[in-house]
Amino acid sequence: MMVSRAPRVGVAVRVLGTLALAAAAAVLCAWLHTPIPWMLGPLLATALASLAGAHTASWAPLRNGGQWVIGTALGLYFTPQVGALVAGLWWAITLGIGWALLMGWGFGRWLQRVHTPHLSALSAQQLRATTYFAGAIGGASEMTLLAERAGARTDLVASAHSLRVLLVTVCIPFGMAFWGVTGLDLAPPAVRTVAWPGLALLAVCTLGGALVARRLGRANPWFMGALLVAMGVTLSGQVWSAIPSVLSNAAQLVIGVSLGVRFTPAFMHTAPRWLGSVALASLVMMGVCALFGWGLAQLIGQHPATMILGTSPGGIAEMSITAKVLQLGVPVVTAFQVCRLVAVLVLAEPLYRWWVARSPA
Repeated sequence: MMVSRAPRVGVAVRVLGTLALAAAAAVLCAWLHTPIPWMLGPLLATALASLAGAHTASWAPLRNGGQWVIGTALGLYFTPQVGALVAGLWWAITLGIGWALLMGWGFGRWLQRVHTPHLSALSAQQLRATTYFAGAIGGASEMTLLAERAGARTDLVASAHSLRVLLVTVCIPFGMAFWGVTGLDLAPPAVRTVAWPGLALLAVCTLGGALVARRLGRANPWFMGALLVAMGVTLSGQVWSAIPSVLSNAAQLVIGVSLGVRFTPAFMHTAPRWLGSVALASLVMMGVCALFGWGLAQLIGQHPATMILGTSPGGIAEMSITAKVLQLGVPVVTAFQVCRLVAVLVLAEPLYRWWVARSPA
C-alpha cells in the first residue's frame, strides 16, 4: 500500500511546492505593482523554475477550478445594456474572425516555407498539416488533436501554441502598462457586493454549466460553460453576487501555474530552430494584430486598447483576465475572443481539407 501511495505523495508535494513558489511570486509582483501580478508572477516564476529543471507540477482540478471562477466573473459584466452593445458589434466580430483565420494561415505558410529544409524527415502532407495547425490561432489542446488526425507532428504543434500564448500573455500586459491605459470600462460588473447566498447559487448554476459543456465535449468547458451560464443570468437582469477578489486572484494564480509548467528543459530541446521561428512570428503577429485592432477601434468607436486585446493572438482566458484586471472593455474583449475561438475550432479542419484539396500535391 505504501508503494502505491508514494507516487501520489510525491506529486502532491510537487504541486504544493509549485503553488508556494507561485504565491510568493504573485505577492512580489503585487508589491512591485507589475501588471496582472496574480497571473504573470506565477507564470514567469513557474516557467523559469521548470526550465531550470525544478520538479514543478500543476493539478488539473485546480486549473479547471480557476477557469470556472474566471468564466463566472467575466459573465457578470454582460448586463442587458452591454449585451445590446456587443450584439451591435456582430460585423466587427466577424471581421475579427476573418482576420484571425487569415493570420493563422499566413503564419502556417511562413513556417512551412522556412522549415521545409529542416523538417525533411516529414512527408509533404505531414509538413503541411504540422505548419497549418501550428499557425492556427486557436486552443492549443484542440489544435493538437486536429493536427493528430491530419497526421502532423503534434509535439511541434503543441510547442508552437504554448510559446505563442506565453509571449502574448507576458508582452501585452506589460505593453498596456507602459502605454498607461487602465480603467476604461464604462460598464463594471452588474454587482460589486459579495452576497454569500447568491454566490452559492451562482456557483451551483455555473458549475452545472461547466459540467454540461464537459459532457458535450466542448472546448474549454470549465471556462465556456461557466461563462455562458453567468452571462445568461446577468443578461436576464438577475443580480446575485460578485466574485470575491481573493477567489479571483487564486484563479489567476492556478491558471498562471498551468501555463508555466509546460516550459520544461525537454520543451526547449524540441527543435530549437522551430521555437525560434515561432517566437519571431508571434512577435510579428502581435504587432500586426495591434495595428488591425487599432484600425478596427476607429471604425466602431471603442478604445484602441480594448480592440488590441480583443484581436490579439493570445489565449481567451489570459486576454480576458488582462482586460478584467486593467478594466479595458471586458465584455467586448471577451466577446471577440470567445467568438474567434469557437469559429476557429469549427472552421480550422474543414478549411484545411479545402486548402489541401486545391493545392498541388
